[in-house]
Amino acid sequence: MAGRFDPRPTRTTVRGGHVVVPGQARADRSGGLGGRTRRWVPPWPLDLGLVLGPLRRGPADPTFRTTPDGAVWRASLTPVGPGTLRVSMRAGVVEGAAWGPGAEWLLEQLPLMLGESDDPDAFEPRHRLVAVARHRRPGLRLTRTGLVLESLIPSILEQKVTTDEAYRAWRLLVRKYGVPAPGPGPGAVAGRGGGMFVMPSPRVWALIPSWEWHRAGVDNKRASTILRVVQVARRMEEAVGFEAGRAQERLEVVAGVGPWTSAEVVQRSHGAADAVTVGDLHLPGIVGYALAGDRDADDAVMLSLLEPYAGQRHRAARLILLSGRTPARRQPRMPRGDIGRL
Repeated sequence: MAGRFDPRPTRTTVRGGHVVVPGQARADRSGGLGGRTRRWVPPWPLDLGLVLGPLRRGPADPTFRTTPDGAVWRASLTPVGPGTLRVSMRAGVVEGAAWGPGAEWLLEQLPLMLGESDDPDAFEPRHRLVAVARHRRPGLRLTRTGLVLESLIPSILEQKVTTDEAYRAWRLLVRKYGVPAPGPGPGAVAGRGGGMFVMPSPRVWALIPSWEWHRAGVDNKRASTILRVVQVARRMEEAVGFEAGRAQERLEVVAGVGPWTSAEVVQRSHGAADAVTVGDLHLPGIVGYALAGDRDADDAVMLSLLEPYAGQRHRAARLILLSGRTPARRQPRMPRGDIGRL
């Protein structure tokens, strides 16, 4: 959202998750491009940028685009195959169009992806800052994608590195080993070339040579974790049918997947309102500073401060991030590494 209350971006992985979706009221220009379509009227305010923002892995994510006509495009590997989804809003009506083998599945999941299963009314602000942030973001709902690997793999890439490094690795690997997204792509609407990709299948991830991981800047620890995950991909995706806590336990069975990573996943795959991220470099200090003026807060302090929001701690953390009240940086940025240059 534009204006003087627009928060500056943070460097924590659990960001407020807002992407700018320009001109949401413009006409849907995807007509005539083929594909399946669906219209849905949400009975509550909806901000596409807030709801879908956490699904974007950097401004050049090849699986996520926004276009000047006010649409959000996503390319996903669904249980029935690759699919491309275009979502826009006009006069309170959600207009979805989808292409590829996964088109019908994506349109069926559309309301859940836009927060239908979320219950923001269960949230009761306990701090003025949180209450104000909630009031200014009435369109915030928690997405539920129903897909695990598409959040798990990029979350593993984000372990212990800067977001820029992780985004670069995701971009390079998906573009090289993924498949072109079905359908016209956003370029057909914007008057430019397309360029979206569906992430690789588990088998393709498993066959990526070691030197390609290296070139993408992914160390052996993260690469090995992804290889272990894709070997049990079916078991990972089964976690969608579990409640969030049990799903995290399932994911953490794989060596290299800990509470930080599993929380990042279920926040997106399950719309888990209570899955607060622990082990993050920046989040405890941001929450501590916003709620208690303690910029040196650790996980224990953060969890204590969020205790009044039990059951809704992730939503509270997102609202705190969206409030823009973050401590000023007082130390150098984490140095960006690139093992691909070694």
